[in-house]
Amino acid sequence: MIWKPNVTVAAVVEQDGKYLLVEEQTSSGVLFNQPAGHLEPDESIVQGAVRETLEETGYTFVPQWVLGIYRWHSHADNVTYLRFAFAGSVTDHDPDRPLDAGILRAGWFCVDEIREMTDRHRSPLVMKCVEDHLAGKHYSLDILTHYD
Repeated sequence: MIWKPNVTVAAVVEQDGKYLLVEEQTSSGVLFNQPAGHLEPDESIVQGAVRETLEETGYTFVPQWVLGIYRWHSHADNVTYLRFAFAGSVTDHDPDRPLDAGILRAGWFCVDEIREMTDRHRSPLVMKCVEDHLAGKHYSLDILTHYD
């Protein structure tokens, strides 16, 4: 048997001192996460982050940097995730766009609010990505290659 991690993409968006998060219904209850999800076949890693952000928030995401690549093993699910997180901005917003199944709402939260609800984060990567963004970590999108 070959072991394979679940590849996910995430958008870390800060605007006016607040970060865009989604509140979602999960098997573990209602939790908070960055707009994020699984990479789909035939899309680039960057395209996946743009798509997930639109589907979960109604915002058009413009990735500007790779924030980081994170490995996390969920002991609860016995699943390993490999997360490609991007920092960027949002442009258009369609408030009438239906959000993905399970997404209750998208909202903007200050860092203190995000820290206060750590026990309701989908994973420890939520806070880690915010901390890395605050620390100014970023890498050129040029480090990624999509080759067909």
